[in-house]
Amino acid sequence: MTEAYRIRPGRPDEVRLVRAVEVAAASRFGDIGLPEIAAFDPAELKEVLLRAWEGRLLVTADAEDRPVAFALFGEIDGTLHVEELDVHPDHARRGLGAALIERLAAIARERGLPELTLSTFRDVPWNAPYYARLGFEPMPDAALGPGLAALRDMIAAKGVDIIPRLFMRRAVAG
Repeated sequence: MTEAYRIRPGRPDEVRLVRAVEVAAASRFGDIGLPEIAAFDPAELKEVLLRAWEGRLLVTADAEDRPVAFALFGEIDGTLHVEELDVHPDHARRGLGAALIERLAAIARERGLPELTLSTFRDVPWNAPYYARLGFEPMPDAALGPGLAALRDMIAAKGVDIIPRLFMRRAVAG
């Protein structure tokens, strides 16, 4: 990540900008023949706002201090769960996603949590293959705790599992 960017807590007044990053990032799914995923509505305004108030929103801000990437996170089954991580396509391939993951790993260490978890699309290049390069490993269904299993079921009920998804985890050193 270059010095023109910095990671910081997201603010409630930035929620609309964060949702715009999400929409821009989702548009990439249309480029790989998955327009139905690109068309999903962004996270609800009140949900992102709640995470900002609770300190569960990190943003990567550009030189003008505007969010260009973000991560929503929380604790599930004794892990720090990455609920969503998006980078605006205009700022992609600069290490912003990897830097957010490293910051989340630091937060997990501070909280005494042993690993990061996330759910992602198995075969989308900037999803599971990308996270595997960052040290994440697939989790078999049998390894999902009750919270992650409930999340899996909620994702299925929302219809977001149009293509194969998987849960992944990464140990947090330290």
